[in-house]
Amino acid sequence: MKFLIPIFFILAIATLVLSCSSRDPLHASCDSSPISHNIFNELLSNYVSEVGEVNYKGFIADSVRFNEYFALLENNHPTMKWSKNERLAFWINTYNAYTIRLIIRNYPVKSIKDLGGSIYKVNTAWDIKLINICEEIYDINNIEHQKIRDQFDEPRIHFAINCASVSCPKLFNEAFYPERLEEQLEQVTREFVNDEKKNLITAEKATISKIFSWYSGDFKLGNESVSDFINKYSEVKLNSDSDVDYMDYDWSLNDVQTEINSPISE
Repeated sequence: MKFLIPIFFILAIATLVLSCSSRDPLHASCDSSPISHNIFNELLSNYVSEVGEVNYKGFIADSVRFNEYFALLENNHPTMKWSKNERLAFWINTYNAYTIRLIIRNYPVKSIKDLGGSIYKVNTAWDIKLINICEEIYDINNIEHQKIRDQFDEPRIHFAINCASVSCPKLFNEAFYPERLEEQLEQVTREFVNDEKKNLITAEKATISKIFSWYSGDFKLGNESVSDFINKYSEVKLNSDSDVDYMDYDWSLNDVQTEINSPISE
């Protein structure tokens, strides 16, 4: 009998370990259910133009509706039970929604870069801890780098997330949906590559967005070059020996307004 207690103890511990390992380890206290992005889709359709100009005053005026969407985000943290597309769509929409929230909380502002310091990943606008999802606190950088780039080998996300600036890929005036994600990523990538305000491409020379320099490693998956990636989407193809230069980056706010007016409270 003296061996029974240790045996029962070991069995109890093993049962507990197996029970815990069968659960999703992330955010057990959270609802963690895939959400509808219809509210965000409605707001984007209403307040973002086809060319990506944002009516921030419209988002401010519709803040009650916008806050309903934030409530959905904040109470449903993605887990591995969600499909890959459900998780990726969630994080892309989260990035874009909270970037808009950051702007409207500080509106009027001439540039998102005016909202923080100059030390990247320390005190910039993208390092402000404004995101709370199931009691996990994030900044916008966390969403881009830890939740998207680290978890998905998907270079097209750079044309889906928007940094509220003129030289950024335009803010898509639709929410991203899991069931349409492939189609949507293809669309925003093709539109960005062929936008002559962002990339000037000829067979011999290209002056392209600095995004292709900053994140060059993301575009070289599968031993491809940045030029190979561009040629998948560009209507004009680069030669293998084409000269490549980079455009200056315009951090001016992507506001539909032409002038900064008096402050408006959220």
